[in-house]
Amino acid sequence: MGDSSLALGTSVHKALGGGSVADVLLWRKWRGGAVMLVSATTMWYLFEVAGYNFLTFVANVLLLLIVILFLWAKSASLLNRPLPPIPNMEISERTIGIVADELQIWLNCVLSIAHEITIGRNLKVFLKVALSLWFLSFIGSLFNFLTLVYIGVILILSVPLVYEKYQPHIDEKLSVAHGVFQEQCRKLDETVLSKLPLPSNKEKKMQ
Repeated sequence: MGDSSLALGTSVHKALGGGSVADVLLWRKWRGGAVMLVSATTMWYLFEVAGYNFLTFVANVLLLLIVILFLWAKSASLLNRPLPPIPNMEISERTIGIVADELQIWLNCVLSIAHEITIGRNLKVFLKVALSLWFLSFIGSLFNFLTLVYIGVILILSVPLVYEKYQPHIDEKLSVAHGVFQEQCRKLDETVLSKLPLPSNKEKKMQ
């Protein structure tokens, strides 16, 4: 039983990347998870409940930080104390390359979907995208952006942990739900989508 639990935990950990991020999301590095949760809660409270202006808050924090570092550096030179321990902050070309590659993958995926809808006239893809955008619009009407981000942080700090703990039961329920969903999609395809006029392969090639 213990080996099985370990295997399940390891699979969830690997699915999340198997690095420090996975350790934080699964609360194996509880300090990181706690810092993330407290930071998100503090930011949400300041801007959503207390009503602080984001730009003003950031400007004041940066101003305070600069003043502290400036006075620290001045006093250090006068009192022969060490300077502020500020690391050499710069973004490497490798990091920029990784971000650019990831961005390229996402953009190509979006362009591929747009091509399927506009040129390929794929009705199924169109319906999926339309329903997804409608769902996002509906969620956005219930919460503002900051509250939505805060809810997202709470979910990413809780869902992986719950899933790791109850993976067999959750997988069983998800399998049943997926089967029902696939059956409903099949019925929709047979009763509605298959009867709609779609362009043939010959027409697509002519275009």
